[in-house]
Amino acid sequence: MTTRTEKQYRWFHRASLYQIWIRSFADGNGDGIGDLYGVYEKLPYIRDLGVDAIWFSPIYPSPNADYGYDISDYKNIHPDYGDLAQFQKVLNRAHELGLRIIMDLVINHTSDEHPWFLESRKGEDNPYRDYYIWRRRPNNWNSIFGGSAWAYEGTRGQYYLHLFAKKQPDLNMDNPAVREEIKSILRFWLDRGVDGFRMDVINFISKREGLPDGIPWLPAINGMMHFKDGPHLQEYLSEFRSVCREYDRDIVQIGEGPFTEAEVARRYITGRKPVMDMMISFDHMLADCFYTEYLHRPFSLVSMKKAFTHWQNTMADKGWNTLYLENHDHPRIISRYGSESWWKESGKALAVSYIFQRGTPFIYQGQEIGMTNIRLRSIRDYLDEATIQNFERFFTKDPMDKRMNRIYHSSRDSSRTPMQWSEERYAGFSTVLPWFSLNPNYHAINVEEEERDPESILKFYRYCLALRKKSRTILYGDYREYEPGNRQVYLYERSLKDNHCLIVCSLSKEPARVRLPEAYRNRKVRRMLNNYEPMSLFDHLDPERYPTEKLPEKLLLHPYEARIYQIRY
Repeated sequence: MTTRTEKQYRWFHRASLYQIWIRSFADGNGDGIGDLYGVYEKLPYIRDLGVDAIWFSPIYPSPNADYGYDISDYKNIHPDYGDLAQFQKVLNRAHELGLRIIMDLVINHTSDEHPWFLESRKGEDNPYRDYYIWRRRPNNWNSIFGGSAWAYEGTRGQYYLHLFAKKQPDLNMDNPAVREEIKSILRFWLDRGVDGFRMDVINFISKREGLPDGIPWLPAINGMMHFKDGPHLQEYLSEFRSVCREYDRDIVQIGEGPFTEAEVARRYITGRKPVMDMMISFDHMLADCFYTEYLHRPFSLVSMKKAFTHWQNTMADKGWNTLYLENHDHPRIISRYGSESWWKESGKALAVSYIFQRGTPFIYQGQEIGMTNIRLRSIRDYLDEATIQNFERFFTKDPMDKRMNRIYHSSRDSSRTPMQWSEERYAGFSTVLPWFSLNPNYHAINVEEEERDPESILKFYRYCLALRKKSRTILYGDYREYEPGNRQVYLYERSLKDNHCLIVCSLSKEPARVRLPEAYRNRKVRRMLNNYEPMSLFDHLDPERYPTEKLPEKLLLHPYEARIYQIRY
């Protein structure tokens, strides 16, 4: 039951966000790498999509061991992408267009080329000696990217902790000096005018005192119980929250919390003094298993619905959800939860499945035009560290075609191919050979083609985002799922006072049948959307002009058909 009054809602409750993984977004200076010059040129496109803010994946200087998530300087811009002056130009223009800017803050770890680490490794008499986590003897924790979470550093003669790649040493957040450095970073970007932060793996920053051994028979997550949602996490987040409250504007803080349960996430974003505004859930991405390189299984709609509904119900009163299906850490969703054979239909149905839930939708670059996974010939053609590590560690005795098929389905590199702007050479991304492989289907799937097509996925996304923003019921209403055991159809309702919206979404390659809730049977309703009908029937956004129909007891749906009905009591 919704208990928050409308005056208590903040800007991000009404907003939707667009994520830019800058290296592959748009090359504005002709060197084959996406940059801030390209972003500046594309700001009107982003505004016209109907989003309200941009979340930049890391754009700081980095050796790119993990493509930006290994930061070597928190207060500058990577030379590949521009400089601070160009960033300010982008920020100012975005604000003029009504777009806010969210920075990615990666503070669980730095690059091993960061000056703090270069000093810390010099020895125990160095002022930076305790900026990282050093041990003479490592415990048995495993890295998220595979293998031991410890690496030996010869200069200091000790091991350092890295929960991710070897070149990403973990910061020692228990050191007050480190937390002061983080506050300084926050102020640096807030002083420039940014509107918030997405905080990477933020639930890992507090480790259990003494770093006890994990459970060895859980190799993929060995040790996680000692660093996930750690003992001082709430305290440290509260310190960072206080910095954002120093500013006379509404700063949003979004936490990424891998493996964090909804009930735990709720503690961070509700209560008298919440330390975050939203937490990014991973549960619905387990519908085919998050670590798909080595535990891939067929997509389960029932699993996805169960996860969505659990988070919706847990956050129902004072909490708020992040809504997403794609980002830089996941393969393309049409190739994963949809169907490339039913490309346009499944792309639209997937949009409907999540945008109309209660929360803030996130759209990842290229998702809005239906970009799909790439299939590279050899593992040598892939660049992502996690992809390569998993290929080399798991199922090594399987035939090569089977091993590569797992990569096709699961690699993060599929979400990092250059954005497909046109059918011109290099997909309109650049005038020269891009830094990474283009998906060959850019001749058919690109922004220019979808601007010409009145029924394109791009125009469908624009309509969905506009419809969400126009409807108070969809923005603020309660959520209720029906038919949770249906393996083909996701059926849920949004309701506010006497206004109800029923979202019907088939995610099946076969025709699907679903029983409607009793309140909708034999009732005259307005059809707000149907992805099998011309967009011209709906894009006026005038409820009085929506087609009307009388609903039966059961609906028979085409493959990947999505509908939204409105009823007033």
